[in-house]
Amino acid sequence: MSGSYWETVEPIWDKISINDVEMFLETYAQAPPHAALLYAAHFCQSEVCNGGFHQLFYNSTGVLAPEAVRGFHAIGQHKVAETVQAAMDVIGSPYPRDRELRWAILSRFSPRDFDALNEQFYAVLDTEAGGFEAAADDYAARSERLALPRHPSKD
Repeated sequence: MSGSYWETVEPIWDKISINDVEMFLETYAQAPPHAALLYAAHFCQSEVCNGGFHQLFYNSTGVLAPEAVRGFHAIGQHKVAETVQAAMDVIGSPYPRDRELRWAILSRFSPRDFDALNEQFYAVLDTEAGGFEAAADDYAARSERLALPRHPSKD
């Protein structure tokens, strides 16, 4: 059994390409679903914790924001997921996965325009469902147990 969610994410880390929408969707779909959800949630929280939602949306990682919402829901961080969704809604619905389109939209915003959502994200990321790492570790462990092959009965 894995000791941390990172043991689930690491094998797929270099296999998912975030550099363009089509490549992302194709490579993301090839990863085991539970690992892909953890990948998206991890990458999202890493970007937002480093530079806020403006950074997430400005960088290539912005392509995976919808999957990050699903990832946070999967690990039981529903308030975090709702905060990410609210930040996505600021820049448009439907959410623009294309980076150049996001850049054009973001040019109308300052990073400070996301301050309230950043603060909300930080406040719940470390507390909801025991905090991100604990929730992600628990989800990875549960997913791994469910993925273990079943041994046929010896009847």
